Amino acid sequence: MAKLNEILAAAKDNLTAERVYGEPYEKDGVTIIPAAAIRGGGGGGEGEGPDATGTGSGGGFGMTGRPVGAYQIKEGEVTWVPAADTTRVIVIAELVAIVALLVVRSVLHSRRAS
Repeated sequence: MAKLNEILAAAKDNLTAERVYGEPYEKDGVTIIPAAAIRGGGGGGEGEGPDATGTGSGGGFGMTGRPVGAYQIKEGEVTWVPAADTTRVIVIAELVAIVALLVVRSVLHSRRAS
């Protein structure tokens, strides 16, 4: 069980605000504080066999992050600047185009049938 506790403790230590907000930096009088979305999860196991002849263990942890934007501090004003996720935009545009083509095809097919 000690290994499982170590894994979960490491997971807890990794899921902190420091992972979400990057180090601020300044250029030309503008301060930028980058931000990210962080997700993580962990799991584990334990076991023993009959009559203490078996053993057991297990554990795991995963974490992912993606940029979501940054806070911009300029002349005493703080503004949020979202990060552009171009992959997501392209995938959504493709899905909308496919649905639109299917709708047009269905309308044309129903007009021919009438």
